[in-house]
Amino acid sequence: MTEIESAKKVPPRPVPVPAPESATATELPAPMARLVGVDLARALAVFGMFAVHVGPFPAPGGGIGDWFLGLASGRASALFATLAGFSLVLIAGRLEPKTGLAGRQAKARIVIRAVILLLVGSALAMTNFGGAVILNFYAVYFLLALPLLRLRARTLAIIAVVLAVVAPQLAYGLRALLNESIVNTIDSYDPIARLSGVGVLDFLLTGLYPAITWMTFVVTGMALGRLDLASGAVRRRLAVVGPALIAFGYGVSWLALRLSGGAEKIMAGMPAMKDPGAMKDPGMAAGSFDMPVGGELWGPDAWGLLAAEPHTGSTFDLIGSIGIAITVLLCLTVAMDRLPWLRRPATPIIAAGTMSLTLYVGHILVILALPGEAATPPKSASAALLLCFIVGATLFAAIWSRFFRRGPLEYLLNGATKLANSVR
Repeated sequence: MTEIESAKKVPPRPVPVPAPESATATELPAPMARLVGVDLARALAVFGMFAVHVGPFPAPGGGIGDWFLGLASGRASALFATLAGFSLVLIAGRLEPKTGLAGRQAKARIVIRAVILLLVGSALAMTNFGGAVILNFYAVYFLLALPLLRLRARTLAIIAVVLAVVAPQLAYGLRALLNESIVNTIDSYDPIARLSGVGVLDFLLTGLYPAITWMTFVVTGMALGRLDLASGAVRRRLAVVGPALIAFGYGVSWLALRLSGGAEKIMAGMPAMKDPGAMKDPGMAAGSFDMPVGGELWGPDAWGLLAAEPHTGSTFDLIGSIGIAITVLLCLTVAMDRLPWLRRPATPIIAAGTMSLTLYVGHILVILALPGEAATPPKSASAALLLCFIVGATLFAAIWSRFFRRGPLEYLLNGATKLANSVR
């Protein structure tokens, strides 16, 4: 899903020397090399989703490995969505939004990508993964982001803040108006829901990644994409903003739940799960956890609005996850810039980031093909299986990138978007 090639067509100010077509990740000139950090972050997001889907259940109070497994739950998909917003800006013009014919063609490319992702995501949703597939949700994010493509970083940041503060409460109120009869009626008129079981209502409000709250991540990624990450001033601000959001999101939530007694209320109201492994990432086990209808968010009444747990969709969850995404992207970008010797050993992982669509779809197909596996996460989920997925994906990406510039599905996606060149 990477769009570094598109970014080369819109050089930042002052105009840098463009990278040759044959340049590799370790040979890019400084301004373009900084975007390597984006692909590195995208690879980590994909590996994080591997951890959620095939990794072991993190033991409470466990070691550093368990801490990373717990961190991946919900935050990997949030990072994935944030980087999707960054990719949109790379298509639409990074520091300077494209206008005129170039702007119309950029929008057409995004629409074509959205249609393809909707088709692929809906096909995968028809499997045991069901509503845990994020690609069809991506399609909706891309379409909703079209009116925002020409906005500046400051405006996008303001919109992201408003969404983080308002959207969770609005989503709770709208869900409170729903009941099973209304949902069934809406889905009965929705051809996508009838075909795959995941339809427009899921995309916008009741699914695992509902646009009403998850657009916060996408818009944040767009704002980050409009920033000059080569600027020391920008980096210093992000170095403050990222950790501050983490501290606020998780710290204030922790304090509020304990002072109010909400923590006990939430634990008492947690829904029973058919598969304990689903606790790693609520909703990831197909059929084991359905998004509650009627406004509930991890607990009775509105206590979930104070929680910062993965997929609660609360303001605190959004803010904390955004802080993690900003911090990860900043750290990797600075590391690739300040420690150029890291680029060569990191090249296989960077290559994985350039073909994240292929690896995401591929890992789902592999899970579905595992013998005797009928649910996600698979019954054989373990640290060994997770390691096999990460190593296998990295080796595939490293070997493939030696001969091709894009991953298999990325080639198909790029070819399809060439239809946008006919837009006038």
